[in-house]
Amino acid sequence: MSGRFSALAFLGVHCAGLTMAVPSNGEEAWTLESPSSRLKVEVRRGEELTYAVSLRGEPVVLPSAIDLKIEGAGWMAGDGGPCKATTRSAKETIEFPVPRKYRRLDVKYNELRLALGNGDALVFRAYDEGVAYRWHAAREGEIVVAEERAQFTFPDKTKAWFPEEESIFSHQERQYKHLELADVGEDRFGSTGVLVDLPGGRKLYLSESDLASYPGMFLRGMGAGKPGLVGKFAPYALETEAKNDRDVPVTKAAPYLARTAGPRSFPWRVMIVTEDDAELLTSELVYALAPPSEIGDASWIKPGKVAWEWWNAIDVYGVDFKAGVNTETYKYFVDFAADHGVAYLLLDEGWCADSSDVLSVREGLDLEELVRYGQERGVGVILWVLWNALDVKLEPALEKYEQLGVAGIKVDFMQRDDQWMVEYYHRIARQAAKHRLMVDFHGAYKPTGLRRQFPNVMTSEGVTGLEQYKWTDQMTNPEQELVLPFVRMVAGPMDFTPGAMSNASRGDWKAIGNHPMSFGTRCHQLAMFVVYESPLQMLADSPTHYLEEPECLEFLAAVPTVWDELHVLEAKAADYVALARKSGDQWFVGAMTDWTRRTLQLKLDFLPEGEYELHAWSDGVNAERNGRDFRRSVQQVKRGAVVQAELAPGGGWAGWIKPVRRPAR
Repeated sequence: MSGRFSALAFLGVHCAGLTMAVPSNGEEAWTLESPSSRLKVEVRRGEELTYAVSLRGEPVVLPSAIDLKIEGAGWMAGDGGPCKATTRSAKETIEFPVPRKYRRLDVKYNELRLALGNGDALVFRAYDEGVAYRWHAAREGEIVVAEERAQFTFPDKTKAWFPEEESIFSHQERQYKHLELADVGEDRFGSTGVLVDLPGGRKLYLSESDLASYPGMFLRGMGAGKPGLVGKFAPYALETEAKNDRDVPVTKAAPYLARTAGPRSFPWRVMIVTEDDAELLTSELVYALAPPSEIGDASWIKPGKVAWEWWNAIDVYGVDFKAGVNTETYKYFVDFAADHGVAYLLLDEGWCADSSDVLSVREGLDLEELVRYGQERGVGVILWVLWNALDVKLEPALEKYEQLGVAGIKVDFMQRDDQWMVEYYHRIARQAAKHRLMVDFHGAYKPTGLRRQFPNVMTSEGVTGLEQYKWTDQMTNPEQELVLPFVRMVAGPMDFTPGAMSNASRGDWKAIGNHPMSFGTRCHQLAMFVVYESPLQMLADSPTHYLEEPECLEFLAAVPTVWDELHVLEAKAADYVALARKSGDQWFVGAMTDWTRRTLQLKLDFLPEGEYELHAWSDGVNAERNGRDFRRSVQQVKRGAVVQAELAPGGGWAGWIKPVRRPAR
């Protein structure tokens, strides 16, 4: 069926972005437009319920079937009787307790609510940047969701950056493969989000928001040579079996998805639709669709950079103590942090005497003294914990951490997103907030808006991060690192953990776990601190290595982790990106490229009027041979100036722009 309704078949009534169509053939149909009419959603209900999405009249999602099946009640869309359609338009100003791209954001949308025969409903929202839909069950008491039908059918010759999975027991740390969707069969599936590469340069980012007490959505191929994706969901867990201290896969599952309570709404299925790649970098739609904050006073939540010891294997030298997991070493990390604008120290795996006991402390480490010393120097301590060990002693552990003055927890190795595990995330976020603890989720599924409901959820993994370089060059590289801003980062903050000071060209990289190195150039790593978003942003390398690089450390000490404004200067998914971000009256610019050498013309149109000093860190002339080669420069700039950034293969460029302050006469 075409994307347009037949003028002969329907009589339209238009209000609040909605055309309600009066059926002449037993079919019901509705059209919902975004506030500027940029996007249009067409919904039809006949033998099945379908929707389609168009961008400025061009189809981006072809008619696709959606439904939700409740045990004992059947498919929602098949419920007898006509739908009752109601619409509304809404505006909202979002104030971010923990900013990512902006301090505040104005959003508006049009909404269509289709009430089914028994009061259950299907809700669509159309924003100018995207479309979302969700199911609502009005019934009281227990609800068993037997199945969900979620189809996304695309035009011919559509590709996708597809994070293909081998199992639903997954860290969701996958390479994004650029595939023809028609070649992805029903037996192949990936985690979300997925970036769909439509003909004509348009893009569609596909994920979910407000995931609560329900399994997360994977996406499988549609099969039969069709360019489409279909929702795939982890079944309800009945039994699990611990394989070791952290891996606890489901060994017996129910023949249904969720056992939950009504009335309730189910997760939003989110489609961000763009005409150019830059729009992907500015979207906060996943956040906007999530529930408002449950935390009243969020003033205790403090973003900041984090000194981290795991990636660098505590490679501290030139000191008069034995480096390791001990009080003296960690005080050295605290001193480094305090002297260079780093807000936190993260103690990763190893601080516990037993990883299965989150209240045990390794011999030689005086945790109470370390936290006290950190507070004295203005540096908070964050503790790594295994998810299941934390669950066993949740309240005693959180009470103890709060009593000690610990700032937050890094919860690791969940590797699942079935209903039980999704509920676990909410439980940890809620209980941690009660004890004024920030949370970093690792071994985690992608963000789904939880950080809006619980602003203490600062960042999460679900990304092929810098850690991969400790053991392989097959999972991340500059090509993948230029996909991440356009896919994984659209969902929310990502704990990539940048900051490698040992930087290798293609032929020179080696896996040396205790002395790791990154692919690409030094400036590629510096630029990540502007491009990659994480309110808790790790400094992955050793304090010793940073102290040996004072010019780079100057930039790392200055760059913030949260932002007032974002301006996209250049953007092409998987190829290059250049962003300018504002913090107070200063600006930071980061540019990155894949393995292709590039020259980017960076227009400083975002600057207010006035005089500014640009401090730039650029790839050196020999950076292609030796990734550590960089050049530091300073120049005067004004609004409208054009700065030429020369990027080596796997390269980058970082800038710090400060107002020129003339001495008072």
